[in-house]
Amino acid sequence: MNLEDTGTGLFPTASDRERIDAELTRMLAASRTGRRASAVTPGADLAAYREALAAVDFAAARDLTDLLGWTVAALETGIVHMTHPSYFGLFNPAPTFPSECADRIAAAFNPQLAVWSHAPVCVEIEAHMIRAVAARAGLPDRSGGHFTSGGAEANATALTCALTQANDGFGSEGVFAFSGRPVFYASAESHLAWLKIAHQAGIGREAARLVATDGSGRMDAGALVAAIERDIAAGCVPVMIAATAGTTNAGMIDPLRDCARIAAKHDLWLHVDAAWAGAMIASPILAPLLDGIVAADSVTIDAHKWFATTMGCGMFLTARPEVLSQAFQVSASYMPSNLPSTDPYVNSIQWSRRFLGLRLFLSLASVGWAGYAAHVEHAVTLVQQLADRVCASRWTVANDPSAGVLCLHAPDGAPPPVDIVRDVLGTGEAWLSVAKLEGTDVVRVCATNGMTSAADIDALAVLLDQAAKAQA
Repeated sequence: MNLEDTGTGLFPTASDRERIDAELTRMLAASRTGRRASAVTPGADLAAYREALAAVDFAAARDLTDLLGWTVAALETGIVHMTHPSYFGLFNPAPTFPSECADRIAAAFNPQLAVWSHAPVCVEIEAHMIRAVAARAGLPDRSGGHFTSGGAEANATALTCALTQANDGFGSEGVFAFSGRPVFYASAESHLAWLKIAHQAGIGREAARLVATDGSGRMDAGALVAAIERDIAAGCVPVMIAATAGTTNAGMIDPLRDCARIAAKHDLWLHVDAAWAGAMIASPILAPLLDGIVAADSVTIDAHKWFATTMGCGMFLTARPEVLSQAFQVSASYMPSNLPSTDPYVNSIQWSRRFLGLRLFLSLASVGWAGYAAHVEHAVTLVQQLADRVCASRWTVANDPSAGVLCLHAPDGAPPPVDIVRDVLGTGEAWLSVAKLEGTDVVRVCATNGMTSAADIDALAVLLDQAAKAQA
């Protein structure tokens, strides 16, 4: 007799499990149905919540169904609802339904993807997805890679590969293998996880050279060349150019062709952080904006951003998988195999790992590339609609919104962006943010939710106009 036959709180009987699972499905469906009518912003009484949370002291068992209801209710009022159609915030879309299904399947089977032999079907699905996305991005047939926890891990992997490729001794000697300080280059508008990554890699945060932009939020190619030449003259060792395709503040895309040309001239690893805008590879209309990505040694794309899977589901793609294997190869007697060609644990920083790739596999397989093309094009259409709508009210567009991110300057005499955004958030009817573009505060809007409609955009325009006039 096993625990499921008798039933425990951790392993209920089959009938209890079915009953509880059905009740949770009902709760989540009811919550989803009411989402549009609810506030986007948190409205919980946090003092009361902390008191209720403190009462859960684990001294006595509690009914799981009650706990599930309590948790769902708390989330309904205690978070920013990124699944709300009027969430226009950071790169956090409402997840696709197929990716939600994937999470349930992965949780039920709980496969371990460290080695191929433990989960061959899962490893094969992920490898197939990596090859498909790499091919769509234009990377060569030999390309490889893996799923990651997100863009920060993928970008850290790129730097590790760049250091490994630059000096054969890096794996054993670290930075001491270099004749001078290793340095790399990213735009001043890039995601500043690069500073943490440089710290973790042991080369120091100052090794992340933040290159000036050209006035539009894109890396200045001339400034990049000058920075590299200065470092070489000073005895430093440049190892990588990290171009951004979809900056966090404004969705800007660095000059990828120029970056590729400069990287080739100096024999540097070219990485493209396309965590957001990489999804534009799905669209024949938008993909040309990524011109030059085909020359990358590695690319970051986050499936949990514009591909809209559940969090966190990043991808690291590389045209040089042999460097990836060199960087992460390790042998342990307790592991059942050690195959660089197939075992994920010798090709990534992770060891034990969740089955992430199923989220994108089910989503992409269920709609095809054309379905995702429609998804990303819809977002770009919506932000252009908003731009047209508010420009009629004397707002001005501060960036190129081609990647689904719109930065706005308010009309003359309006309150500063921080006050405008505060007033909009105060209504609970929408969520957006303040960002800096070329040193100036702007109102930032990003169409992240595939269920956002033209009516939601019109409603946001009204909120923005009202906030702009609040103190004018």
